[in-house]
Amino acid sequence: MDLVTIIAEIAAHMGTRDHRGRVANYIPELAKVDPARFGIAVVTVDGRMITAGDADEPFSIQSISKVFALTLALGKVGDQLWDRVGREPSGNAFNSITQLEHEQGIPRNPFINAGAIVVADVNLGGHQPRVAIGEMLRFVRYLAGDDAIAINEAVAASETATGHRNMALAHYMRAFGNVRHPVDLVLGSYFHQCAIEMSCRQLALAGRYLMLDGRHPDGGRVVSPRRARRINALMLTCGHYDASGDFAFRVGIPGKSGVGGGILAIVPGVAAVAVWSPGLNDNGNSYLGTLALEELARRTGWSVFSPPDP
Repeated sequence: MDLVTIIAEIAAHMGTRDHRGRVANYIPELAKVDPARFGIAVVTVDGRMITAGDADEPFSIQSISKVFALTLALGKVGDQLWDRVGREPSGNAFNSITQLEHEQGIPRNPFINAGAIVVADVNLGGHQPRVAIGEMLRFVRYLAGDDAIAINEAVAASETATGHRNMALAHYMRAFGNVRHPVDLVLGSYFHQCAIEMSCRQLALAGRYLMLDGRHPDGGRVVSPRRARRINALMLTCGHYDASGDFAFRVGIPGKSGVGGGILAIVPGVAAVAVWSPGLNDNGNSYLGTLALEELARRTGWSVFSPPDP
């Protein structure tokens, strides 16, 4: 398989598209991003890195950070986390409050906003937000092997100023006792986590542990094989909000999107893939990023529903 040619052709194809989706204008800093950008990076199990387009341009990873936050939280409290967060697809928008009313303050899964806020509460662990965010940043840098990864403070401030629905979600769950720290501290941690900036290259490198059954490529283990498989399963079933089923149908590999336009996708035992195009579809997922991953899956045969070619 000539991956270099495939990746280059996919990037070229995305560059010809007239419709590119709409940027997330409800977060003022994200509204400034050029919708013409597109990047893709693929790191394979044998360590090859293949990139095209704007693969080295940093962008706000937003909800992709929920994968790394979940990994940290499971390391802290293990399966006790599932007493506070479910594991089912939501079927509703990522920032919906309606299900919380019906389900007594227990979010459907850790990848919708309410679930990620509970995960942030777990990771706060009695500390100030700067401690939790420092831990998150060190973890992501360790996964990617890159100390240059940083937080965009302007994006964090923009989210803090406009994140009223997230505040409502957090206060509602605190009323049920499912957020245990002061809401402003939890959201301070959450908004800064979402404002981490990474390039496609860095993001693909950070996702390698989920490709490698929980191992870090430089040695040691990030999570157990069982936990890596379960995180991948949640990415497949819940990683694209109320479009998760459609993404599984069209692409067939675990993926987690963010409203910054990025998607991290994992082909277990084969590759970690990061795409970025800031224009979003109606479900809040990267429009071109989703199309690019669908084309990549079609041309490579990569899918968790069929074995890879030998």
